[in-house]
Amino acid sequence: MGSLVLFELAYFLSDISLPIPGYSYRCMELNLTTIPSGIPNTIQILDLSFNPLKILHSNYFSAVFALRFLDLTRCHLWKIEDNAFMGLNSLSVLILTGNPLQILGLGAFHGLPSLQRFVAVETNLFSLATLPIGHLTSLQELNLSHNHIDSLKLPGYFSYLIFLQHLNFQLNKISSISVGDLDALANRNLTLVLSRNDIKHIEKNAFVGLHLQQLVLRGCFEDKVIMQASIQNMSGLYVNSLFLGEYRDISKVESIDQSLLNVLCDLHLQELTVIEMDSLGTGSTFSPCLNNISRVRVIHTYFSEDFMFPSNSNISHLEFKNCGLDAVPAQKLSSLTKLRVLQITHTKYLRYFDKYFEGLQNLETLDLSVNRLVARLPWVKLLEGAPSLKHLNLSFNTNIRLDIECNGPGKLEYLDFQHTSLASPGTIPSFFCLNHLIYLDISYTDTTVISECSFCGLHSLRVLKMAGNSFANNQLVDNFRNLTKLHFLDISNCQLKYISLSSLTSLHELQLLNVSHNKLLGLHPETYMHFSLLTTLDFHNNQLAALTEEDLKNLPASLKHLDLSANLFDCSCDHAYFLRWVKNSSALLRNVQNMVCYSPSDLKNVQVMDFVLASCEINTTIVAVSVTVVLVLIVILILCYKYYFYLYYIMVLFIGNKFSEEKEAVYDAFVIFSSKDQEWVKQELQQPLEEELPYFHLCLFYRDFIPGVSIITNIIKEGFQTSRKVIAVVSDHFLESRWCNFELEVAQSWQLVESKASLILVVLDGVDKTALHRKLGLFRYLRRNTFLTWKDRDLSRHVFLRQLRSALLEGKTWTEDELKLMLKSG
Repeated sequence: MGSLVLFELAYFLSDISLPIPGYSYRCMELNLTTIPSGIPNTIQILDLSFNPLKILHSNYFSAVFALRFLDLTRCHLWKIEDNAFMGLNSLSVLILTGNPLQILGLGAFHGLPSLQRFVAVETNLFSLATLPIGHLTSLQELNLSHNHIDSLKLPGYFSYLIFLQHLNFQLNKISSISVGDLDALANRNLTLVLSRNDIKHIEKNAFVGLHLQQLVLRGCFEDKVIMQASIQNMSGLYVNSLFLGEYRDISKVESIDQSLLNVLCDLHLQELTVIEMDSLGTGSTFSPCLNNISRVRVIHTYFSEDFMFPSNSNISHLEFKNCGLDAVPAQKLSSLTKLRVLQITHTKYLRYFDKYFEGLQNLETLDLSVNRLVARLPWVKLLEGAPSLKHLNLSFNTNIRLDIECNGPGKLEYLDFQHTSLASPGTIPSFFCLNHLIYLDISYTDTTVISECSFCGLHSLRVLKMAGNSFANNQLVDNFRNLTKLHFLDISNCQLKYISLSSLTSLHELQLLNVSHNKLLGLHPETYMHFSLLTTLDFHNNQLAALTEEDLKNLPASLKHLDLSANLFDCSCDHAYFLRWVKNSSALLRNVQNMVCYSPSDLKNVQVMDFVLASCEINTTIVAVSVTVVLVLIVILILCYKYYFYLYYIMVLFIGNKFSEEKEAVYDAFVIFSSKDQEWVKQELQQPLEEELPYFHLCLFYRDFIPGVSIITNIIKEGFQTSRKVIAVVSDHFLESRWCNFELEVAQSWQLVESKASLILVVLDGVDKTALHRKLGLFRYLRRNTFLTWKDRDLSRHVFLRQLRSALLEGKTWTEDELKLMLKSG
């Protein structure tokens, strides 16, 4: 029957957030032919995918009646008998993907009153009439993609599926749609996906009176003539959102022109999305049929600037994404008098913003982010053309020059320039006219604040983000004195060495202050004692040695979160008051595990919380008598520190089993590899194992090792002791690495202590097998451990990942979050 992979008890939250105990079992690729015995009847999630079940007999799942999720992907099922799922009253998700179904009993899906999602992708289905699901009245999603269905004639039972919201026929063989085919969807408001069907004809009035939330027609038409005629015959359709276009790697209709858009006149349409077309060749004027459409989206489609929108258009939301524009077509868009939201993003050719809008009285949001704009931004021009503008996003561009003027966008509330080089802020009051601005982000904009009036005029500002910039002489003086309404201030990573006493005293409403990643020695108590509303102070990664007693007494009473980690703490008795306060303030302090001593040298890297305060209370006479003993201890400590590597390794060999029993497994596998193979690990291990079902959690040194902790401690405590398995990525770089050889030795020793095969050897293609055997003697261990070879070929990758997942599944347990994510992703 094969080995069963068991998962620990998981908890699912009910609608009233109370825990319901249940089990989750993952039994994929175990060569099972039936449900394994021993599975409790409380199980709620069962994955039997990639097992040769072949036939589901009557009452097949009666022993696991509490199921809510069942995955039968690629189980070679060719027959499902009547009442096969009888008794699964709570089942909400059923996946049958990739099964060559031939025989379905009329009652094959009886006993599923709660089924909401039914996935039958690639199931050899030829006709909807042979799919006995008319009684599944709770169904919300039906996915029949990649089958052989050649007719969209919906059986009458669809009229009983009153909760159906998503119906997917992608990649079938539907070539025509006739009047009456969709009558069963009358009075519905669902999403209908017909992408990648070779539609050659749609009969006139086939969609008349039909109401759809979304209709997706990507890659459906052989040429423009068929596409135009088909859409024209869809007259009378009410659809909220229509998707037209192709796929990046499959393109039949190269462009959409005005004549094709003209046929949209007879559709009742709210939103149009044109996606993945070579071009939207509209001629000089857009079709007047767009007049009644409120939202138009053009995505990954070349868009000519030689156009004019029709007059009296009702377009309120217009989006261009990666559309080949090289300039903001402001004047061309000025005819859209009802436009409220304009987005032009992710266009690598967009550099110019020389002409400005005219008469856009209703424009509230302008998003020009993630382009390559190099422009001068006069506030007066924006105010004249878009007086109602509230949100302006120019982040992730090249360079913006701001002008100082007497009046600006009077209603502007949100302004984002992050990661865009700004030419003038800091030297002149560039924001003087923005009296209503609430949110300003100028993080990483190459700004150096020189003028004390850099932020003058921002009387209503609540949030100011300016991380990654700098101040004159690396000092914060009176730059924020007029920001009396500020709630959030981020001046992290600004190279600050000094903050004057008066620089922040006017910020009486400040709630969050981030001064991390600077070079500050401390915050004078008078600097922050006036923050009566401050709840969060982030001071991590500075050069603080300790806080004085006066500093601590003047901390705001409202403070709830204080981060002092990664500073240069002096753990000497001179700061005993501060060290005692740290021990008593665990509820207030954040990241206390990263609060480590910097001095004295014998306590370097020791956690501040572990400092022994009793050492500061020793009688001087005892100290004098104990000098010799102390000196001896210091020598021992120095020797231990010097030979820490070897001592720690010996300790692991002798008491590793005890540690492993006490240490909870956090990761599925600790990955040993050379830093030169990091890119391979990210692409071939991290991405498929952590981002694709089933999910695994890997321990990777560049992401999971704790900063400030020695490498050896990280390897042992954060790697081996918290991981179920060890994956060794053996390459030529690996064989040459001293650290990799050490880690592999520890892994092999750890395996002997644990008395189990937990080592997975992944040998990359091209590694010299002779050198592998000579240097490491790995072949002695190949029979005891999993040995996989990776080759740079698609089929080899697929086999490799299947074998690797199978090895990692042994002994794996699910967490609550992973179970919820699997339910959501599945």
